[in-house]
Amino acid sequence: MTRVAIVTGGTGALGQAITLRLLGDGAHVCVPYAVPLERETLLARVPAADRGRLVTEERDVTDVAAMDEFVGGVASRLRRIDVLVSAVGGFAAGPLTDTDLMAWERMLKLNLTTAFIAARAVVPSMRAVRNGRIVNVGSRAVVPPAGGFIAYTVSKAAVITFTQALAEELRPDGITVNAVLPSTMDTPANRVAMPDADPKTWVPVERVAEAIAFLVSEEASHVTGTLLKI
Repeated sequence: MTRVAIVTGGTGALGQAITLRLLGDGAHVCVPYAVPLERETLLARVPAADRGRLVTEERDVTDVAAMDEFVGGVASRLRRIDVLVSAVGGFAAGPLTDTDLMAWERMLKLNLTTAFIAARAVVPSMRAVRNGRIVNVGSRAVVPPAGGFIAYTVSKAAVITFTQALAEELRPDGITVNAVLPSTMDTPANRVAMPDADPKTWVPVERVAEAIAFLVSEEASHVTGTLLKI
């Protein structure tokens, strides 16, 4: 039976790698997106044989009602939700005294609240069949917590705690919850932001997608609460 995966942030640099990998593994992949140009870029990369298993809809993943409607539509059309990958995220530099409330709340919303909203939307469907895989994207840079980008550090550290707490909460329901913690990834945005760095030392997004593909596989059915550093 074809598995159904929801990938938030599935049109971003990492998200596209995840989406393409899961499509390549034969899954239906459903992606709520916010940036039309990113969606067009993704569609251009999807092999013709996989296009029929990709669903994209413009949605605000920070909005509870919008995500509930999106997830409900997926469950209605495809009759199941097997996988959630929460890959939405953002980065903001700045120590405490340079971080205003707006920047603080934006990091929490992008990195933590989106994972909460998405998980809350999919868990009832997974609980109904006592099976499911949830993977969140954390950051290697916050283990241990670092200074200098306080809002980002705290929000990504909270993703780790959320992952571990949810893994315990959902263990009796047959649902696994894990997180990948990539170090600096080789993305176009990072190349622009750090032009003097050597991207050869960075993690290719495809390697992160491979790790996620394992964590959502049947082979990882007994792996939960794990923080996979990459």
